Amino acid sequence: MAGKSGRTIDATPKDVWKKNILSWEGMLVILFLLINIFCRCISPNYTVANVLREMPKYLSEIFLLFPMAYILMLGEIDISVGSTVCLSATIACIASNAGIPFPIVIVLTILTGAICGMVNGCILVKFPELPSMIVTLGTQIVFRGIAEIILGSGGSVSVTNTAGFRAIAGKIGPFPYIFFLVLISGVVFIVISMKTMFGRSLYAIGSNSRTSFYSGIKVKKVKFIVFTLMGVFAAIAALFLTSSLYGANTTTGNGFEMDAIAMAVFGGIATTGGKGRLIGGLISAFIIICLRIGLGQINMNPQVILIILGALLICAVLLPNISSGLKLKKKS
Repeated sequence: MAGKSGRTIDATPKDVWKKNILSWEGMLVILFLLINIFCRCISPNYTVANVLREMPKYLSEIFLLFPMAYILMLGEIDISVGSTVCLSATIACIASNAGIPFPIVIVLTILTGAICGMVNGCILVKFPELPSMIVTLGTQIVFRGIAEIILGSGGSVSVTNTAGFRAIAGKIGPFPYIFFLVLISGVVFIVISMKTMFGRSLYAIGSNSRTSFYSGIKVKKVKFIVFTLMGVFAAIAALFLTSSLYGANTTTGNGFEMDAIAMAVFGGIATTGGKGRLIGGLISAFIIICLRIGLGQINMNPQVILIILGALLICAVLLPNISSGLKLKKKS
């Protein structure tokens, strides 16, 4: 485009490719490639076929990432997720064993998760002065307690009618159904967060809830919807988890909330709210899954794997702060 001076002005900024590569998401893509190369080097069994075969038992946790990212964007947190998965999986197993048609089992399971999410949302909307961490800590205990009462003294239940669960655990070629469902869900959540008024409301509320309220954003409604979504997707995760384990017990879903938060934070979503993009969280989820599979194939101690993942999470949190500090030092 030519300006008044006769000079040509580029419509697009230079070095866009460089900016994309050096972005957080670009660095995560590079890390994803390096992790896969590393896993292939340490384990001869790390092949596409083997990874796809082991992936379903981890993919269910990614369902929790999407609404958890929205909650973090709001500047809130939900640590009752694992207990919601436990209660939903318990209801799914019992309903299936009772001979109820599988479509109704799905409805009952999702309804259970939705009610759990609605309980969290109602409390936080009705009493906005309460911290979401304390509220969801309380509901975490309540939901798992209900599951323990239902499961009784044995503390576990096995699925005897497995036909429905085997159906949703099917594959298209080497790819499990859950793989495609995760990708589709990820695209939908990413588009909503980036291209819709609802997505912009999430960032606005996370940046300043009071200003957003006076700007006309229905803060309470948005929070209620997001926490209900969290419950629904926890129930979906429970369904696919049950299709892998064919049962549930009182420890089902333990630590899932921390995994979902770790995926989101490692993906660049700030826990203080109003920052981050969900696409980074999706990439980081697959990084963590591939690393778990690769290290698991060489029989590494699960606790050591947790230490490695924890170290990666700390680095992910520290790097932006270090980068900001260096920029300020350079300017001064």
